[in-house]
Amino acid sequence: MQDMDNSLKTSKGTSDLALSPWLVVHTKPRAEARALENLERQGFEVFLPMITLQKVRRAKLANITEPMFSRYLFLRTTASMEDLSVVRSTLGVSQLVRFGTVPAKVPHAWVEAMRVQPAVQETLHKQGDKVLLADGMLKGLEAVYMHTDGEMRALVLIDLLSKPHLISYEAAHLLPNNA
Repeated sequence: MQDMDNSLKTSKGTSDLALSPWLVVHTKPRAEARALENLERQGFEVFLPMITLQKVRRAKLANITEPMFSRYLFLRTTASMEDLSVVRSTLGVSQLVRFGTVPAKVPHAWVEAMRVQPAVQETLHKQGDKVLLADGMLKGLEAVYMHTDGEMRALVLIDLLSKPHLISYEAAHLLPNNA
């Protein structure tokens, strides 16, 4: 597979694809990367938009990069590749998305807009959210998330000795408190 940045995975384009619409491919569960690689080997132009999210993994907050549209990727063909039956039999692909017998098409402008968009990153905590301190000396205390403090830390507001205190805490140890 080619070198790609974290925000998207895409293959080389050719000039005869100029503004042709993209087709939507439904992949097998968690097989987006496998389908992308195998379709590229067959000469198709393929695009898999990625997103970075904060998720709780093993009681810690972690940044996870995953496909923006789970089980879907976009594909373009040339006039010489009109036989789409090979797409369906590609490893990792479940089927082409169709409306009746017509393959679903996405305008080139929409896919291009996703390609040029900077990497999307969503955080698990928003300002004012209640969080639970999951590790360290203050383990088990409830706090209010204020904002990030660098890459690995966050400022939280805790109530100690009947006074609010703003402290910097490791972001990986802040869990959502849905109580």
